[in-house]
Amino acid sequence: MTVPTKGLELIERFDRNLEAYKQGKYKETQVRLEFINPFFEELGWDITNKQGYAEAYKEVVKRDINSETTYWIPGAR
Repeated sequence: MTVPTKGLELIERFDRNLEAYKQGKYKETQVRLEFINPFFEELGWDITNKQGYAEAYKEVVKRDINSETTYWIPGAR
């Protein structure tokens, strides 16, 4: 499987700005929204439930833990 062009662009942008992200001001939520979610969407994951599935059938389910939203894939460990 080849990485989609947008995925490569996300990786390059992250790498280009890595030192700024390491400063401690760039939060996990920002990384997820700007890089992780778009990357997995490019790989075909339905991160935002565009298909409108009920909770039990979503590809990716959001959970709030310690005021941070995390994601897990039903059936994955």
